[in-house]
Amino acid sequence: MRTTAVTDHPKTKLFYGWFVVAAAFVVTFIGFGSAYTFSSFVDSLQRDFGASRGSVSLVFSFAGFLYFGLGMISGPLADRWGAKRLAAIGMALVGLGLMLAGRAQTIVQVYAAYSIGIGAGVGCAYVPTLGAVQRWFVKRRGFASGLAVSGIGVGTLVMPPLATWLIASLGWRDAYLVLGFFAAIVGVGSSFLIADDPRRHGVGPDGAPLDPLASSPVRHGVSVREAVRTARFAGLYATCLISAFGVFVPFVHLVPYAVDHQVAPAAAVLLLGTIGVGSTAGRFFLGGIADRVGRDAFLIAMYVGMAASLAIWAVAGGFWPLVGFALLFGVFYGGWVAILPAVVTDHFGGRNVGGIIGILYTSVAIGTLLGPSAAGFAFDISHSYVFPVAISAAANVVAALIAVATMKTGSPIAAVVRS
Repeated sequence: MRTTAVTDHPKTKLFYGWFVVAAAFVVTFIGFGSAYTFSSFVDSLQRDFGASRGSVSLVFSFAGFLYFGLGMISGPLADRWGAKRLAAIGMALVGLGLMLAGRAQTIVQVYAAYSIGIGAGVGCAYVPTLGAVQRWFVKRRGFASGLAVSGIGVGTLVMPPLATWLIASLGWRDAYLVLGFFAAIVGVGSSFLIADDPRRHGVGPDGAPLDPLASSPVRHGVSVREAVRTARFAGLYATCLISAFGVFVPFVHLVPYAVDHQVAPAAAVLLLGTIGVGSTAGRFFLGGIADRVGRDAFLIAMYVGMAASLAIWAVAGGFWPLVGFALLFGVFYGGWVAILPAVVTDHFGGRNVGGIIGILYTSVAIGTLLGPSAAGFAFDISHSYVFPVAISAAANVVAALIAVATMKTGSPIAAVVRS
């Protein structure tokens, strides 16, 4: 009897899941890297339009709220239409937003192009892309997720200096055009490598061979409606909401805190880059550790680590102690971002993971919108950052305790697998 050879055997062909991870890296690199280029344009915009520094914070808050909050729309759409389409649309919006910013005639038009283009673009692409990565891995899901989102950290390090160089060489308007074309071409191009289901490529998760008698591709998992009604989801949502309220405070207030403590402004700005270095390291290296020690326990450790590092910030006064805080905080923050989508997929399955992650990330959107501004109001009242930083640390302690309690609840996907 003649047999048919398997043409997509994982031992003879590179597992396509790594191409999906690479595409996700590029999407997060361009999306979030483009978002953080705004700081490079502030001086030019102030000079040409007379914009105030205070108004800049509104741009970041609105864009951040959009790219986390829109996941509850883009996630379910990706589960239905495919992550490739949503990621391509999102990258096109990012590129269009940057190009329109370069042709703006008022500062309001710049803000609208940046906030809506970047916010809606990243919101359209981020959650669907992360959801696609989760479906390709089980044993190495944490490692793969960490590699995918490490594009955020690398983009934060690379894109702002690139924008600064382009502004010096071409002027801010043409710099926006170049960045926009780059984002559209490279971002959309990489999106076409994204695929939702390994079974359609002839393999299972992690490259495992498929049963040749298996039926059409099936992805196990609960529905979005079933997921959001579980105690497990409620616990995850509460931990993310409470933690995010404090997690994003350093991104807005670390530099002014350092300046208040006699750190030179040029040196203070480097602290944000230090968070990016730590975050990149955390995303690259901690995901693999999570796969070995258990992803639930690892998530709790990230909350504890962020709480401990924020406590260090509360007592740090000089440049080097703040560098130590920024690096340590970045590592735990990066590990949190990397492992969260994997934990969601572990407990709810891959069938509707985009929609579930999207709804979960509305908690992060709320924290991004409220946390830094609340810390600013607290500083206006007390003229000190001690109270808001302490609250940020305490919030992550509470998040860790809720995560411990959540671990005791049953995993919804376990019931689906048993049935």
